[in-house]
Amino acid sequence: MVRFKNRYVLCEVVSEDPRCRQCIEDRALGLAVRDAIARVHGDYGLACCSISFTVKYLNAYTGTVLLRCRKDSYRLLCSALPFVRSLESRAQRYPCFLNTLHVGGTIRTCQKFLIQYNRTQLLRLLQNCTNEEERQSVQKSLLSCSLTEEQSQSGDEEEDD
Repeated sequence: MVRFKNRYVLCEVVSEDPRCRQCIEDRALGLAVRDAIARVHGDYGLACCSISFTVKYLNAYTGTVLLRCRKDSYRLLCSALPFVRSLESRAQRYPCFLNTLHVGGTIRTCQKFLIQYNRTQLLRLLQNCTNEEERQSVQKSLLSCSLTEEQSQSGDEEEDD
């Protein structure tokens, strides 16, 4: 039995319109990427990439997208991603583009890269603060993102059972 190797492309949806991120769906994103592949590489490129192409993960709040394709055709996919100029959702068209962050062999490597990327982005955000008030608000928002409250709530539920 032969195992088919895949590549995972980690992308970021960049848009000036904040409504774009909340309205995108994985199906609309997949159609936009397939359309871009067809425009750039024609029927051959579309056939090569469509074999195992899927949108594995989409976070509408952060704009993070994880695409899966065959190892043989990931370069066709990556070369077509800059040609995605807009996403259509709910009969509205939102101008945006996809920024390729990382190409990995497993989802886990993409997750590790995303954690490191987010850390560097947060450090840049802290360094760009102009005054102490902004800096404290960013630090407060970072600390409020912890899971300690939810973990303690789930622990209470287990004790009740």
